[in-house]
Amino acid sequence: MIPAAGSLSPVLRPRDLALNTGIYLVTDTAQCGARGVVDTVRAAVAGGIRTVQIREKHASAADFYALVLAVAQAVSDQAGGGQTLVLVDDRVDIYLAAWAAGARVHGVHVGQSDLPAAAVRAIVGPDAVVGLTANTAAHLNAVRALTPGTVDHLGAGVIRPTSTKPDHPEPLGVAGFQAFAAESPVPCVAIGGIELADIPALRAAGASGAAVVSAICTAADPLRSARELVAAWNA
Repeated sequence: MIPAAGSLSPVLRPRDLALNTGIYLVTDTAQCGARGVVDTVRAAVAGGIRTVQIREKHASAADFYALVLAVAQAVSDQAGGGQTLVLVDDRVDIYLAAWAAGARVHGVHVGQSDLPAAAVRAIVGPDAVVGLTANTAAHLNAVRALTPGTVDHLGAGVIRPTSTKPDHPEPLGVAGFQAFAAESPVPCVAIGGIELADIPALRAAGASGAAVVSAICTAADPLRSARELVAAWNA
């Protein structure tokens, strides 16, 4: 079994931090535009973001791997990077390859159509973070049937319609998310169309984190946007 690379501190394991992620950046290459993913991530981490999920739906495996290495290095180089989780979206193989290369990566986030969560946990070992997309009662029942500790948190949404995932399910809204999170056996990160004004309500609704894409990736000043989002969460 493969452990997660790079401990975050002598006390906290990556999986400890995954229980309460706060504002959580999911990258989007197209939305980052000319600024690029790596510079966007640098700004976000400088602004206080402590979880970064690298998502790349269209690149080759080689390009995705190179991006993960570059992002992991950029995070490590930032003040605060030592307390920042770096997760790989969908591709367990890319995570393993980056870990084997010595990159400071901490786990994966998988969807319902990816490898089953139990198989992912068996591959990545007991120390890596495993997140799972979920948004229905059936999904919750499946998580309850897993061995405890298989999944660290759920990405639950969408909260409202979003262009970053055109095939998204029916939006939950804040009230729907609150009901979903209350039934979940593991912490839930809200995702999907989230804006700055949504953060207080989502935290009050029981979110362990709020994942954003366009709120940072398309921002004219991603550093400022990250700071505002983090401040709203902390308030």
